[in-house]
Amino acid sequence: MADAPYRSAPIILAFGGCVVIETPFYLIDRTKLSRNLQIINRLRALSGAKTLLALKCFATWPVFDQLSAEMDGTTSSSLYELRLGREKFGKETHAYSVAWSDNEINEAVSYADKIIFNSIGQLTRFEAASAGIARGLRLNPRFSTSGFDLADPARPFSRLGEWDVDKIRAVLPLISGVMIHYNCENGDYDLFDSQLTRIEAEFGDILRQLDWVSLGGGIHFTGEGYPLEKLAARLKAFAQNMGVQVYLEPGEATITNTTSLEVTVLDILNNGKDLAIVDSSVEAHMLDLLIYRTTAKMETSGQYAYQIAGKSCLAGDIFGDFTFPQPLQVGDRISIADAAGYTMVKKNWFNGVKMPSIVIRELDGSLTVAREFGFADYASSLG
Repeated sequence: MADAPYRSAPIILAFGGCVVIETPFYLIDRTKLSRNLQIINRLRALSGAKTLLALKCFATWPVFDQLSAEMDGTTSSSLYELRLGREKFGKETHAYSVAWSDNEINEAVSYADKIIFNSIGQLTRFEAASAGIARGLRLNPRFSTSGFDLADPARPFSRLGEWDVDKIRAVLPLISGVMIHYNCENGDYDLFDSQLTRIEAEFGDILRQLDWVSLGGGIHFTGEGYPLEKLAARLKAFAQNMGVQVYLEPGEATITNTTSLEVTVLDILNNGKDLAIVDSSVEAHMLDLLIYRTTAKMETSGQYAYQIAGKSCLAGDIFGDFTFPQPLQVGDRISIADAAGYTMVKKNWFNGVKMPSIVIRELDGSLTVAREFGFADYASSLG
């Protein structure tokens, strides 16, 4: 594979052809994306809510053409995500940052349709600079569905948003909406319903004076068996009761079960259990597995058990323990499932391990190599 820092023209490979793509690579399946997008589009139609792709979770823009056809825009967490959303996705662009700097604010405003401030301090500080577009404020309800303290936006002493009703009421003339992000992989509709009821009770007086409310992401409504019609009806009722346009910010709900990380077995050894080392790295290519101490997903089973491990020098670089229908051999290809969310946006050059290419399985089954990474990319990232 080439060491060029960027490939401007994608390579098209015939599905089932003789050309083999060198691993590791992320394989994004447009057909599987279509399944999620159909659900998103149905939710939009039934509820009246607008959906914004959360770029913090997934920002692989070679498939933005497909996503933008069924979604209303993007939401960002930084200036660079904001610019990517404006230039590569288009449509409505929401700008959020935990803290905007003086040298970012004017550029941010130039890209955004709405800018959401994390604090009243930032809102008032940049009141003049943001006067030309719609402004919002992050509201922290002081509860969430997160099971991880690390990711809990409502943890004690959280810096994420404002919750004092009196303080928020005092700046209502400066804003037209709020963003409330408190769900995290929440597949429990009843929990969503009860928590939204609590938000209505505690903040309804404020919300009824606004034009729009974003309920953030983290609602797992594209999961199997999720009661989509109930969610749609609840969102529609909330919008009518509050008199607001509702926004959702699906990240993982958009891309769940659409992508695999394709790897190759490089070595097999036994140090008390059978181990298979692959040409990828958990720390470099699926960092959230280490951060949250979770195991990769793999659609395999059988009588032969192996621990699948990465090739970096980190002792804990382990994808997990899995079983296979036959013994693994050097050269075997393995697919690590559900590898889109918080992977490509967090991949890094730890140990100089080769970064996975980005490959797209088109709707007709052909494969497009959208991006390759080589030594030039590694070197340029360091100086």
